[in-house]
Amino acid sequence: MAGRIKKGDTVFVISGKDKGREGKVLKVYPRSERALVEGANLRKRHRRPRRSGEKGSIVSMPTALAASKLLPKCPHCAKAVRVGFKVEGGKRRVCKKCGGEF
Repeated sequence: MAGRIKKGDTVFVISGKDKGREGKVLKVYPRSERALVEGANLRKRHRRPRRSGEKGSIVSMPTALAASKLLPKCPHCAKAVRVGFKVEGGKRRVCKKCGGEF
């Protein structure tokens, strides 16, 4: 992944059951090359009651997606783009379509 996707980015899901969905990155797992995206890859989690008198419930929570299934949204051209890097004056992410910086 090498810094291609960062926390807070808006990304598009390009494959799988959530293809075409757009969401904000909540957390990035660089070692496993996965990212947690708001509203994508939702799973049902059965919660048991913690106190007496409380009811159990079913909660939908997002699970991590492979980074290869995500493309960041360029803030300048508002499209799903590939990311390049510029190194002069510090390493920066750059849109491959319009050349704008992230």
